[in-house]
Amino acid sequence: MLLKNIFKTVLLGIATLLSTAAISQDLPVTPAPEGAAVTIVSPVDGATVGTEFTVIFGLEGMGVAPAGVDVEGTGHHHLLVDQAELPPAGQPMGNPPIHFGKGQTQTTLTLEPGTHTLQLIMGDKLHVPHGPAIVSEKITITVK
Repeated sequence: MLLKNIFKTVLLGIATLLSTAAISQDLPVTPAPEGAAVTIVSPVDGATVGTEFTVIFGLEGMGVAPAGVDVEGTGHHHLLVDQAELPPAGQPMGNPPIHFGKGQTQTTLTLEPGTHTLQLIMGDKLHVPHGPAIVSEKITITVK
């Protein structure tokens, strides 16, 4: 019985390692359309907002398409809240960031009072950042 449990544990460990390796593999990177830019239209950098507020996304030089839809020159928004680093290139974005895979161009956020940062990054049909990444300036807001 003990040997059987050890064997199961070893097999589970091998399966976990194999699945982790498959997940961490780099995927093809969709080229960013030349001149594409993403911005946070509202709120503006330095704004003071209530605990619930609307974030409006801006996009130039490319279109918006839902996740899973393969249309050249498109992507969908991902919002980083209080993230120090951008998601890694060549890998699907996890959580965070917040995904807008239906093609949304704005959202309502609820944040705790304090200082927060917001930044947008575009993802392709598989949630992988474009190459080069299409990233907004990071803004800082104060939630009252």
